[in-house]
Amino acid sequence: MYPFRRRFVFGLSLILAAYGAAATEIAPEAVRLEAGLIAALRYDAKTGERAAPSGPAIQAYIRAGYLTAKPTVRADYTDYRLLDKPATLLGLPLVAIEEEYMTQYLGCCVSEGAGATVRVSGDIAPLVEFAKRNACHLERDYDAAGEFRNYGIAGKLPAGRYANLSCRARDADRAEP
Repeated sequence: MYPFRRRFVFGLSLILAAYGAAATEIAPEAVRLEAGLIAALRYDAKTGERAAPSGPAIQAYIRAGYLTAKPTVRADYTDYRLLDKPATLLGLPLVAIEEEYMTQYLGCCVSEGAGATVRVSGDIAPLVEFAKRNACHLERDYDAAGEFRNYGIAGKLPAGRYANLSCRARDADRAEP
């Protein structure tokens, strides 16, 4: 592993520990996967694009057995995948990853990018700050059960409060002055 990556993963581990994700709760590979997902959600203001494509980040979760190769459900242009193993995003339990992309024109209007649904079990300040800094939209009181019920997968969600982070092209467009 490159020295930069090693330092990044170590730093991310410290951040997660500081926000309540104990090192014993998630596997070390989950920390590496999270770093890839964060890169795919991060916005590069210089280029006007996400810092990394979402596809490779999601493929890494699939190869590690956290997600299935086939989406839990595909609706319109979006793949929704519920996690099969415990993982976190910015110190909160990660429940689902979504990716919006176009392979075939279905009608208006694809907004490429990715998003994540987390279970709110602690401080969401890091998530709020990430959304602000990275041209993402954060829905703090997300009705995950209601949204997923529309797709027939609500029964797979544990009870609780959820938030949804959307980092798509439309979110960046809304954030620009």
